Amino acid sequence: MNEKTLKLLEFDIIRERVAECARSDEARQRILSETPFTDSISITCIKQNVVSIVDRLISGDVEPQAYMPVIGGLLPILNIAGAVLNIEEAFAIGNFIREGRAVLQWLGNIEISAEIPDCSDVEQEIFRVIDNSGKVRDLPELSNIKKRIAAIKKELQFISASYTNNENMKRMFQSTIPAQRNGRTVIAIKHKFKGRIRGIVHEVSASGQTLFIEPENIVEKNNELIVEQRRFEAELRRILRKMTATIATSRNALFSFHEHIIFIETIRARAHYSNNTKGVFLYQDTVGHSHITLKQARHPLLGDKAVPIDMIMKTRILIISGPNTGGKTVALKTVGLLALMNQFGLALPLAEGSSLPVFNGIFAEIGDDQSLGQSLSTFSAHIKAIASILNTAGETSLILLDELCAGTDPSEGGAIAMAILDDILEKNCFCIVTTHHSALKNYAFSNSFTENASVEFDATTLSPSYRIVMGLPGESRAIDISLHYGLSAQIVEKARNYISQGHGDVSSLIASLKEKHRAVEDSLRAATLEKQRVLEEQSNLDLREKRLIQKEAELKSGSLYDLRRLLDESRKKLENLVRELKEGEITREKTLKVKEFLLKLEKATENETQKLDGMKSELAKQENVATIYSEIQPGVNVLVGDKKLQGQVRRSSKKGFWVVETGSVSMIFNEKELIPVQSPGKPPKSETAIIDYNLPAESVPSELNIRGMRLPEAIDTLQRHIDAALVFGLWEFAVIHGKGDGILQRGVHDYLRSHRFVADYHFSRPELGGFGRTEITLKR
Repeated sequence: MNEKTLKLLEFDIIRERVAECARSDEARQRILSETPFTDSISITCIKQNVVSIVDRLISGDVEPQAYMPVIGGLLPILNIAGAVLNIEEAFAIGNFIREGRAVLQWLGNIEISAEIPDCSDVEQEIFRVIDNSGKVRDLPELSNIKKRIAAIKKELQFISASYTNNENMKRMFQSTIPAQRNGRTVIAIKHKFKGRIRGIVHEVSASGQTLFIEPENIVEKNNELIVEQRRFEAELRRILRKMTATIATSRNALFSFHEHIIFIETIRARAHYSNNTKGVFLYQDTVGHSHITLKQARHPLLGDKAVPIDMIMKTRILIISGPNTGGKTVALKTVGLLALMNQFGLALPLAEGSSLPVFNGIFAEIGDDQSLGQSLSTFSAHIKAIASILNTAGETSLILLDELCAGTDPSEGGAIAMAILDDILEKNCFCIVTTHHSALKNYAFSNSFTENASVEFDATTLSPSYRIVMGLPGESRAIDISLHYGLSAQIVEKARNYISQGHGDVSSLIASLKEKHRAVEDSLRAATLEKQRVLEEQSNLDLREKRLIQKEAELKSGSLYDLRRLLDESRKKLENLVRELKEGEITREKTLKVKEFLLKLEKATENETQKLDGMKSELAKQENVATIYSEIQPGVNVLVGDKKLQGQVRRSSKKGFWVVETGSVSMIFNEKELIPVQSPGKPPKSETAIIDYNLPAESVPSELNIRGMRLPEAIDTLQRHIDAALVFGLWEFAVIHGKGDGILQRGVHDYLRSHRFVADYHFSRPELGGFGRTEITLKR
């Protein structure tokens, strides 16, 4: 990644914005010196670390915000035998350790904070000597010296006051406040009173009117003070030397701690930037390694002015054409800048479902590099830059070329451009080109590894929509734009005549292609709407069927409950009667009681028998239908379901089941549920979808684990779980998909987003699984 490309794509601005999020000058400088990674392992690792810290940022826990002091230049001092850290240096190291440990505690047990040395003993040693404000503590070794210094200073103040407070001497002083010269107490007297006070003259004012004298009786005290101060400094130095020696024994751990914390700070800055921009992290997968897929991608430096673009590049070369100011260069820069940000470990301003390969190099030639000093024209500078790129780029590099081979004869420029693209294909690079050359538009049609694209343009208003149309080249619209911006109509008309006299009208060909493309899009849109309508009807039938099955299950359960209750009550009454008969004589009253019980039991049994007879009658009807099973075959009109809907048998599904078309929907029914109403005929062709409504009868768990499944298997399992949940009334449940590379996470969310019966879904709280678990609420 060369600095020219980084500046052309404005990555340096993004990098500065990331650096501004750092809480350390050292981390800031490191970020500014870093370039995007070029290997998948490093990119995946740094993204995982950034995502982990983003999770912590959104957890709500209070993040340490203190700024970390710079200590990188101080640590080498610890390698020097006998070296002494001064108070400020030791305080900076202690603060760095304290703030670093606070960050580690906030991060918790995530991978990035593992295996970092514990330097708490160094922190304790430093703050044993220095307090939290950066001053030396009142240590026992220094306490007596401090007291002696304080006493001498007090004596000096007393002696000085004996001069300045003397009424007879007050007129001799320029100031009644003692002064300090070279660390010694002196008094200021007027020059005309020179000699009145015996002592040492330390200084004369610039005007010569003031003398600073150290009286003889102050000299001795000043000497005592200096001696005690030297004793204090020597003792303090001894303490600091001992502290430095203690710290030096842990210098390897301290060096490692410093390196880890600065690295974490660079990751934390990336996490803050990504969280602030509300971007999406891309994860490399099998698709992402071979295709460029951008959905709703926005240029990160355009803010609210950015227009989202969609681009699916399945070939090695994409040639974008279209009018000036149509957005070709912006699209080019957007792809390049997002690729750089992706490989720098940042979230991107685009939608889920996007993917980018890992490029081993990103190169750009954008703008005018004309140099008068080097005698280079615009075209010469352009070719020189491209030659340098071709000499450096390798397989899986991304090359971005704006207005390829413009600024020279169109036929020669087109030929050179096609030869350059041939070389890029041989190198197996990815390349996006913007151009006005018709030759390159034709080149894309004739080469299976190259695809055309265009920026959409409103011919009525002559304004761009910035939408990228894949598969079609674009018109330059130079004549229309020239007329719009003030070129006379006469000149424009002559230009049209010159074009009409040419060998062919490429613009009319492109316009025809666009019209056909628009017609295809309209057809696809209509088909999509029809599919959506059928799916909605299918979903309504699906829900109705589930509710009927649920109701049937409830009714069956109720019948079984009534039967069990009758048997239980009858058994208890019979046991009571038998016990009474055994315990006493058989009287007429007891005999009547037994007869009465038998009559009631007979009546209850008769009622239950009638119910069973009803069920048998219904079964008999179904059994009668079985006698004409042989008549059920494709083309037969039948009645199906409880409502006896009319349908037509389409084909056999599996043994005992048939596909029946009812209205615009085809469904699978058990053969026993079909009642033929006419002789078989030839089945008509149909384009309707087939839906199997065989639902599970077991209870539905409130948590579904799909980790380890492939995406199609996981979606099928989730679909069956939702069906079962709707039948058995489980309106809320969770699905565990894990984090991993995000494939299951994105696939599950894409499926839930379009499901008719899903009312809401969201990630779980961090303690329940966070981004690895999604909670789902169904519509009642």
